[in-house]
Amino acid sequence: MTKQEKSWILYDVANSAFVLIVITTIMPIFFKDVAARGMENAVSTANWGFANSFASLILAVLAPMLGTFADYKHFKKRFLTGFLLTGIISTLLLTTVKEGHWLQCLMIFVVARIGFAGANLFYDSFLTDVTEKERMNLISSSGYAYGYIGSVIPFLMVIALIFFGMSPGESAAIPVHSAKAGFAVVALWWFFFSVPLLKNVEQKYYLAPAEHPIQDSFARLVTTFREIRTYRHVFLFLIAYFFYIDGVDTIITMAAAYGRDIGLSVTTLMLAILMIQIVAFPFALLYGKLADRFSEKTMLYVGICVYAVITFISFLLPDLPTTEMKAIVFWILAFLVASSMGGIQALSRSFFAKLIPAEQSAKFFGFYNIFGKFATITGPFLMGVIGSLAGHSRYGVLSILILFVAGGVLLSKVKLPE
Repeated sequence: MTKQEKSWILYDVANSAFVLIVITTIMPIFFKDVAARGMENAVSTANWGFANSFASLILAVLAPMLGTFADYKHFKKRFLTGFLLTGIISTLLLTTVKEGHWLQCLMIFVVARIGFAGANLFYDSFLTDVTEKERMNLISSSGYAYGYIGSVIPFLMVIALIFFGMSPGESAAIPVHSAKAGFAVVALWWFFFSVPLLKNVEQKYYLAPAEHPIQDSFARLVTTFREIRTYRHVFLFLIAYFFYIDGVDTIITMAAAYGRDIGLSVTTLMLAILMIQIVAFPFALLYGKLADRFSEKTMLYVGICVYAVITFISFLLPDLPTTEMKAIVFWILAFLVASSMGGIQALSRSFFAKLIPAEQSAKFFGFYNIFGKFATITGPFLMGVIGSLAGHSRYGVLSILILFVAGGVLLSKVKLPE
């Protein structure tokens, strides 16, 4: 791999710690056990879903405009740096949250997630700058793969802090100071492994400087909407992506909170998610290799089918008679998530990169992110609303199944350009 390819991949190592610890595991548990202590399970889970939806809504509104503006020379890295620092600083501020301060906790988390997702918009668009089309499946899959295995290191550090912070024989609640120390670990890890990207990766494809870049950016954005027919397969893919990635992101975001609702311990949840990170490493690389042999679309279908099975089994999970049986099935579901999580995300990114013109990658990845972010609004929101109305999160989980079906049907109509 080239120096730029390696530096780009290392950023996945950097931000995966935020995904694993803040979005997926420690933060949702910290929110339910500490910030929202005393609140009913269904209500706190719903509020967690609403916060994730709100963060996604803000970025979804900004993404296409920012992406269009960032296609001019040098702007892509400037935007990435600004959102990156916003995410890191906000993650550090999570250490100031006290017991019962659930609103403050969610407000800081929303800003941190906007910083993370905004930086990802420009990071994803750099894929066209760091490698060639025939290597995109490899590089994109390697990013997710090394991100998963790399994030295991800070996660183990945080697990050690939590276990050492627990009282003897205690495994039900998360130690407050240990969780806060974990947020600091995430921020430092994120910053350290972002340095190679900021130092070595440059914008190779760009538009010529404009006399009025802001005005011209809006004009190009309007023109793109008018020329949707020209980019028919691009936007058809984005609609398909909207549906199936909605289900994927919802499962990733809400898994830990759902696990707490059905009575699983903090220890069980953290160890299961640690297993996901380790197993996801070889499977993400495998998806990339199989995509070169069978096509990206075929492997995306495989991932969608796996997640549909996960969703249906998750709905049945609360009916199991004992906590031990629930834990065993949760581990099986965790393995299934690990088998397809990286592959479906990596191949979506590389497949989309092959559909778009390279010199307008930031603009088109702005659309990619707006569809992805609106997807992350609807999934958690749908799960939160239906779970609140029905009185249990399981019914919200079942509603996610239709998203995978719709995404798969629409994906079948998308074709790569000759």
